[in-house]
Amino acid sequence: MASESAAECFEFAFDRRMARPLALLGIRPDNCRLMLGPSRLEVHYGPWTVRTTLDNVAGAELTGPYSVWRAIGPRVSMADRGLTFGTNAARGVCIRFHEPVAGIEPTGRVRHPGLTLTLADPDLAALRLREVSALAR
Repeated sequence: MASESAAECFEFAFDRRMARPLALLGIRPDNCRLMLGPSRLEVHYGPWTVRTTLDNVAGAELTGPYSVWRAIGPRVSMADRGLTFGTNAARGVCIRFHEPVAGIEPTGRVRHPGLTLTLADPDLAALRLREVSALAR
């Protein structure tokens, strides 16, 4: 992100019981975050990164709770190709995009219409994302 200091940062909420298995995938609290900059959204989740412009954000909803086996780790929904970056089974925020984004594989061929993140403050993140999507209209 061009100006990380101008970005609003949201950390992931890690279930301590899942910290070790996630760390084996390279997913740790120090390399997982959502950043909202002046014109870009950027998500870091261990070795994965999702980037898009803020005008691509269509909306955001609070989601959860989830079953552990479906929420922890990186997941792609077979139903709609939605991507999940999960670190707990409690709550998250689902971000919807106007144009699907790349994220799970390095070539960018698989694109995702939505991205669910299990953030430490999903309420505030959803509020900010809704504000961003309203401004883009």
